[in-house]
Amino acid sequence: MDIELFRTFLEVARLRHFGQAAEALHLTQAAVSARIKSLETTLGVRLFDRIKRDIRLTPEGHRFARHADLMISAWRKARQDVTAGGADRQLSFGGGLRLWDMFLHDWLWAVRARHPQLAIIAESQTPDVLARRILDGILDLGFTLEPAQLDVLNIRQVATVDLRLVSSRPQQRVDDALGEGYLMVDWGLAHALTHRRLFPDAPEPHTRLATASMALGYLRALGGSAYLPDNMAADEIAAGRLYAVADAPRIEHPAYAVYLVRGPRNHLIEDILPIVAEVT
Repeated sequence: MDIELFRTFLEVARLRHFGQAAEALHLTQAAVSARIKSLETTLGVRLFDRIKRDIRLTPEGHRFARHADLMISAWRKARQDVTAGGADRQLSFGGGLRLWDMFLHDWLWAVRARHPQLAIIAESQTPDVLARRILDGILDLGFTLEPAQLDVLNIRQVATVDLRLVSSRPQQRVDDALGEGYLMVDWGLAHALTHRRLFPDAPEPHTRLATASMALGYLRALGGSAYLPDNMAADEIAAGRLYAVADAPRIEHPAYAVYLVRGPRNHLIEDILPIVAEVT
């Protein structure tokens, strides 16, 4: 079966619009419709309900979406296996956006420098998606603050996320920093619980942001305060753009590598994981 049929199906499912999917795939809308029709004919089911201008996945479409994703990923890895000289020279990994901000960029660059012939596929995913893609064999390795506790997974602490409260205003006290202008960065459930324990009387933040890089951009543009990774905060403090909130406690969270207990590339994974300690 043509792999492009799967790509087209997933794009329509993502955008819920044939015209927008056609633009994203650089096809005509008629070509997209023909591909979906061909796929539905082959499978013998409807994948989408078309109600006026609303496009929705049918129950069969929802079930097929995961298989389409798996088949595309398997094809992508198969091509890399062939062109990269064998399975031992390929690694697919993912991490949450929070950890890309922290150390994954530096780790990726260091791995590439030491293994120039290694074929690499890198993704950014939520913790639950990472775990599912590792279990499905799509990813060899994942990095997360919140690992799934499953017997089939190796869970190995590889770093510590050290967070520091910083502000755009000098000599600010912690109570003031947690007031108006405070940005609550989503560092996960464990951080939310720790934050509540440390600051039970703090007001509800007006602004919540998904990543440290979003918070840093906000602080530079509009000012305020936020818990940022120590390395990011240190650079901003040294440049005189932000200031440490002296009486604020630091918050630490462990970061983990997650991979299958009997994964086909475990020897490669265990060889390159120590590089995390060198870049953090």
